[in-house]
Amino acid sequence: MELAGKTALVTGSARRLGKSIALALARAGADVAIHCHRSITDAAQTREEIAALGRRAEVFPADLADPRQIEELFAAVARSFPRLDVLVNNAAVYAPTPIESLTAEQWDAQSAVNARAPALCIRHAIALMPAGGAIVNIADSSGPSGRADYTAYCASKAALAALTRSTALSLARRNIRVNTVSPGVALWHQNATESEKSAVIAQIPMKRAGTGDDVASAVLFLIRSDYITGQDLRVDGGWHMA
Repeated sequence: MELAGKTALVTGSARRLGKSIALALARAGADVAIHCHRSITDAAQTREEIAALGRRAEVFPADLADPRQIEELFAAVARSFPRLDVLVNNAAVYAPTPIESLTAEQWDAQSAVNARAPALCIRHAIALMPAGGAIVNIADSSGPSGRADYTAYCASKAALAALTRSTALSLARRNIRVNTVSPGVALWHQNATESEKSAVIAQIPMKRAGTGDDVASAVLFLIRSDYITGQDLRVDGGWHMA
């Protein structure tokens, strides 16, 4: 797919990794629907940066934990753009949930945003998406292997990778491709200490953290590659092999 003149929706694109992806799509020529939850000010800034690149951008607030708001999100996108060529499911909840104290509410909260919301977003997106469309789900390289004390998060991201494979099979007949990008360390958590960063980097074969641009480049690669579907591209400096 050539992105010039296309329209993309990126969930959770007001800041951090989602913003990197949205800006990369705009630089490639796409108009961007910017989804956010509470980060309205950040979303407005991202819209201005995309406009400075000569592309159109609109902001669409929604709580993806609420299925009704997901439906309203796509109705609003349909009113603003003639079609939707690309969906990037990036929005996620990331919080520790040690198994010793895990609650049903914690499990449901992360699953709702990290696994159920992408499925519902795909459902609504394909009604607006012509043949040749592309969907990229942002998972996590630790999803399949797990991470201590992040039980609900890792399980939800593993579910997202499984969703990719299932929907890729279902949508191939419509010539809509679905793939996953699984970052390792792309952006540090705001509370990460220098000692924690050093400990993680020591485990990465390439001995450095990744960047938002590293992940955005992988997303663009999968969108542009018209014969790749159902794949999981790990962007983690080899961390999954450590």
